[in-house]
Amino acid sequence: MSDPHTSLTLAKALPLDSGQALENVQIAYETYGDLNAEKSNAILICHALTGDQYVASTHPVTGKPGWWERMVGPGLPIDTDRFHVICANVIGSCLGSTGPKSLGPDGQPYAKRFPVITIRDMVRAQVAMLDQMGIAQLHTVVGGSMGGMQALSLAANFPDRASRVLAIATTSR
Repeated sequence: MSDPHTSLTLAKALPLDSGQALENVQIAYETYGDLNAEKSNAILICHALTGDQYVASTHPVTGKPGWWERMVGPGLPIDTDRFHVICANVIGSCLGSTGPKSLGPDGQPYAKRFPVITIRDMVRAQVAMLDQMGIAQLHTVVGGSMGGMQALSLAANFPDRASRVLAIATTSR
């Protein structure tokens, strides 16, 4: 299994719903379980507003256990013996992905200059991450609360990218 604590930089500028674009977008993410040769066993877990990429492992700064350790792991409902699980920190966050604390093109932190980010922008970044990973279609996209909004947005805006959607405790649109 690869090192779960990792990040990547998107190869292309990320277009936003605002009409702006972000360059050099960093996506912090964790993976659990092995990706099969066909790349058909990937599950994307989208986190809630108060979550992060540490879905099933200890947060390296706070020492808190993963926020869904009871659900993700070997033999658990999201079984990492069968599936390759990816959980990406959303853009606009301050927990590893590009956000207000990140450096802008001028070398200074974006701070209040950081553009407004929509749920669809978050998903667009995750789809670009999946493209760079060579994952054309997810087995499942899963999320609760704001993560559920992301799962629904992925299904609505990128309908060929996930075979299944599990949206928990989220909006109905």
